[in-house]
Amino acid sequence: MPGQDSLTAMDGRADSAQHERQGRHVKQALLVVDIQQGLFADEPRPFEIDAVIENINLLAKRARAAGAPVFFIQHEAAGTELAYGSPAWQLDKRLSVEPADMLIRKTSSAPYASSDLHRQLQERGVQAVVITGYATEFCIDSTVRWSASLGLPVALVSDAHTTHDKPHLSAKRIVAHHNATLPSIQSLGAPITAVPAESLWC
Repeated sequence: MPGQDSLTAMDGRADSAQHERQGRHVKQALLVVDIQQGLFADEPRPFEIDAVIENINLLAKRARAAGAPVFFIQHEAAGTELAYGSPAWQLDKRLSVEPADMLIRKTSSAPYASSDLHRQLQERGVQAVVITGYATEFCIDSTVRWSASLGLPVALVSDAHTTHDKPHLSAKRIVAHHNATLPSIQSLGAPITAVPAESLWC
């Protein structure tokens, strides 16, 4: 019988294949959440942030080529270093951003609750979302759950979201935990899958 690692790999390939089939028939959008200068400027840096940004740029390029809209979502908080327009609020300089990309301002960990993201998606006929960014256990978690609750199938890009180490758990384990558990939620109204960047828009 196959071992646990083999079963996990097979599950991952099955999720990727399912999402690829789905993507051929629905309009998707790429969401890039909170990849901002002030969140990554100081040490220690988020887990594998360089690889995460590289994967986000790859997905953005592929999404644009496929005619899928790209949304960059930025958190802001008045009176803090993340105040709107501040250097810390700016998108990370390593991100590849094009003039046609959408910029969304939010003020909470749930973009749908504190921005017009849902309306923007509806106006563009988006039927499913691909989610990347920071921080896994906060804004990424809430964006995934809220998207599915709105009936939008979600592809959580397993190697394109990240966080910082926490006293109770390493960033690596937090990312792995969310990649494993979010797809198991079946009560939100739409499916959630966790797939690698290489499997999308290819």
